[in-house]
Amino acid sequence: MEDKKVILTGDRPTGKLHLGHYVGSLENRVKLQDDYNQFVMIADAQALTDNADNPRKVRENILEVALDYLAVGIDPEISTIFIQSLVPELAELNMYYLNLVTVNRLRRNPTIKNEIKQKAFGESIPAGFLTYPVSQAADITAFKANLVPVGEDQLPLLEQTVEIVRRFNRIYEAVLVEPQALVSKAARLVGTDGKNKMSKSLGNAISLADSHKVIKEKVMGMFTDPNHIKVEDPGQVEGNPVFEYLDLFDSDKEEVEKLKTYYRKGGLGDVKVKKRLNQVLQDFLKPIRERREEYAKDPEEVMNILKKGTEKARQKAVQTVDEVRKAMQIDYY
Repeated sequence: MEDKKVILTGDRPTGKLHLGHYVGSLENRVKLQDDYNQFVMIADAQALTDNADNPRKVRENILEVALDYLAVGIDPEISTIFIQSLVPELAELNMYYLNLVTVNRLRRNPTIKNEIKQKAFGESIPAGFLTYPVSQAADITAFKANLVPVGEDQLPLLEQTVEIVRRFNRIYEAVLVEPQALVSKAARLVGTDGKNKMSKSLGNAISLADSHKVIKEKVMGMFTDPNHIKVEDPGQVEGNPVFEYLDLFDSDKEEVEKLKTYYRKGGLGDVKVKKRLNQVLQDFLKPIRERREEYAKDPEEVMNILKKGTEKARQKAVQTVDEVRKAMQIDYY
């Protein structure tokens, strides 16, 4: 296991995971776990950077995210699933790395700039949020991750990690591993509103845990082509989330292409297409939901899985911190 390359990935526990998470990362994690030494982090400390006044939200979603991981097939016997805040060595590394980056550099990070704008912090930017790239560098380097799966919009965060690693290795000793980006080829899944990416906070998401009834309601209420008013009207396939979802989740590609042809010509109603999508998603999500419900019957055992994973993750982080302290000449005893 140790000779395999190391991957670090994870999610903020701010809500149940959805189809966007599945397409963007979860599916890939399941595929990668056999070939890599994969650490999957439930990033509760990072979630608190903009949820400090609502700790219950973060606490309650630890279990929800863990259930989603297990339900999609992330195997705790192969992948190490752990809770970020219960590995205090990450906070220690974060403290050391803060001395290796300037405030101006953090403010210039394109990803952070964009998220600060989205969250409308104004002049009230939480320091923890501003320094998130440093915290991420601590997470990545603690496990000596060779690869970090990211979307293109997250690349500036990883670039900052590389800067910190290079500066540390130059000033002290070359003990940190320089990570590389594993850029996701998956497009960001648009939400059911057809306007924004799928997001739990925007209310345009189909959760992995949604019931049969809820899935149907969300699919039948999906945005399509606003100009496709009558069945006989020609319709637009491009930018139509119903067809985007069919492309991703319908295994009968030939039938999907036929539907696209009919829709473009006119003569195919939105209701018929949505009914097909509903059935496709029901078939796809049912086994995931059933596995989730089975795990949810024993939340204590799920938390025990996280406890074991966190203990394993901490052992690795302790080794790295020992090397870092020695390199920095602060290993006094």
